[in-house]
Amino acid sequence: MARKRGRERELRVIAAPFTVAAPCGARIRDRLKDLTAADVKVLTLVGKNLGHHQRADLATRVRTGNVPARQTGRAERKKHLTAVSSSRWAGAMTRVSEDQYQLSMRCLIDERAGLRCRIQKIEQRLAVACGHRQGRVRGYADRAERWQKQRHLSKLQVRLAVVEQQIDQGRPSVTVGGRRPARTRHRLAETGLTEADWRKRWDAARLFLTADGESGAPHGNYTITVDPADGSLTLVLPEPLRYLSNAPRGRYRLSCAVTFHHRRPEWLDRVSAHRAVRYDIVYDPARDRWYLDASWSTSTTAPPSPEEIRASGARLLAVDLNADHLAAIVLDPHGNPIGEPHTIPLELTGPTTTRDGRLRAAITRLIARAREHDCAAIVIENLGFSDARTTGRETMGRGRRGKTFRRTVAQIPTARFRERLRSMACHQGLAVIAVDPAYTSIWGERYWKNPLQQQTNTTVTRHHSAAVAIGRRGLGHRIRRRPGVTAPDQRIGRRRATGQTASLPRPRGTTSPPRTAGTPHQGGKTQPRRSDQLVPLPDLEDRSRGHHAQNSLVRGELTDTDQLP
Repeated sequence: MARKRGRERELRVIAAPFTVAAPCGARIRDRLKDLTAADVKVLTLVGKNLGHHQRADLATRVRTGNVPARQTGRAERKKHLTAVSSSRWAGAMTRVSEDQYQLSMRCLIDERAGLRCRIQKIEQRLAVACGHRQGRVRGYADRAERWQKQRHLSKLQVRLAVVEQQIDQGRPSVTVGGRRPARTRHRLAETGLTEADWRKRWDAARLFLTADGESGAPHGNYTITVDPADGSLTLVLPEPLRYLSNAPRGRYRLSCAVTFHHRRPEWLDRVSAHRAVRYDIVYDPARDRWYLDASWSTSTTAPPSPEEIRASGARLLAVDLNADHLAAIVLDPHGNPIGEPHTIPLELTGPTTTRDGRLRAAITRLIARAREHDCAAIVIENLGFSDARTTGRETMGRGRRGKTFRRTVAQIPTARFRERLRSMACHQGLAVIAVDPAYTSIWGERYWKNPLQQQTNTTVTRHHSAAVAIGRRGLGHRIRRRPGVTAPDQRIGRRRATGQTASLPRPRGTTSPPRTAGTPHQGGKTQPRRSDQLVPLPDLEDRSRGHHAQNSLVRGELTDTDQLP
């Protein structure tokens, strides 16, 4: 006797699609070439001097705790730093300390939420006997695994207690220069670094050469100034290092010239109008190169909403992000696929710069496809895997299969892809729509893989069908198709309608519309029931005047205009 099926799992609430906001700032970089030994010495001394005072100011801010902004004592700390540097250097140091403190507190709060989620999940599974199931909660496989989870639970509880204490006291643990490089010092043999190489990288990460911009100052920044006429770079020396100055008013002029190539017109517009521009001087010890970063805030307008994009009747490019490729397809305003699906390889191996360059190249090809098909927006999933990564093995599988799945998820650059796409699409005049990723792969493969394969001549994967589901959700259409769909008739034509059934009442006294090439016969062979209409029905007003030619079905296209939202 067949066992009765349990209660079906309820679908979770699907969030509404939204338009990703455009970037609110810009950042460009140029290399400082032809630096002399004196220039390198001055930059190193200034960076170490300011870095020492900035770390001391950060320690003072951490000891103050989580207090209102008026009680942080920033004015007193800035006055103390002004005496050993300058007013503008002091303002940048206190601002960086406050930003670092607030970021550390947010990280502690996120870590507390993640620890609580992991502890709750493990406790639920420990409450069930080994090898048994209680509702939807499954116990651990054996006693050995259960014992390991109990040990892991005790470690998580200790860590949670420490995090909660740090949050209550408002004193996060901050490592200037990075916690990972600090730990590398104790395992130099494993990393293949010598103590001198590690010290060089550690000191480079703790340099402080950041100057905030100021509107009305010469070329937007008085502390670090770049002359747009000849590209000369000068900076204000701190008070103890004024004896090294080679320019008036305690300034030092570098022997190199700065020429920003990327977004140079925007930079010139700001520095010519004396608008604020922030500069950061960075040293890369691995390449032994110095760089200058320029950043500024941009005024952005509110992007169009998904409803406005849909009302405009423009096409959309739907993208499914995977670990090794991007699956994309173009959709019309009604949610029907147009043309062949696109597959863009995405190889994210090698150093960080190499991976970032390959990701940018893939996004460039993606934007080119959107511009080629006159798309108004790109639809992506709002992926993060934050909950899944928090619970880890408890929700993402165990054993060899679970390890492979977790490794695949870790390789998907969700946040980096979203930020890069948002920035690059904004410059091309394209909007980015983010949708809820729930059930897109499952429903896309179930309802859209076969129709899409019948329409195209290339091989369609489940990722292409998932892209169709993503695009339809961005347009506000439903993904799942209604049952009772008639199969395509080869005698009528291959790849006909998607089979959305609809029956609209007709007024009394009207005659049936004449049969066209897209209308099935009334016989029992091609239309078992009169309600199985294979073409989109016109509204009541059109039916009273007859069936017009523009409503006929085009051969080879998928139509589902009468699908419910």
